[in-house]
Amino acid sequence: MVTVRRIVANIATDSVDEVREFYSRLFDLDTVMDHGWIVTLASGETAPAQISFASEGGSGTPVPDLTVEVDNVDAVYRRARSMGVPVEYPLTDEPWGVRRFYLRDPAGRLVNVLSHAKGLRG
Repeated sequence: MVTVRRIVANIATDSVDEVREFYSRLFDLDTVMDHGWIVTLASGETAPAQISFASEGGSGTPVPDLTVEVDNVDAVYRRARSMGVPVEYPLTDEPWGVRRFYLRDPAGRLVNVLSHAKGLRG
């Protein structure tokens, strides 16, 4: 038996510092590894290892490159707007119990930012 300890999203970019600053500012993440050519950020929270496969992003949206679950999506949405981050899908309450929005990071990746309704996860 094999136990997955973590799954890491790797974002290809020629602007490592710019992308690090974006995710650090938007999500309050800390640098836990920095070799110059690769930087890893973390929240200090323990998260389950997950990987999803999808034919669409739900509600007719494209499949995002990353999904980031936060405890307060409204606060992150306000922060993203104040940073001038392009919002690709507006803040929406979805019928499956999440409140979310999509944005583009500096590397051009589509990011789904969400919070689950109380008591729902999936």
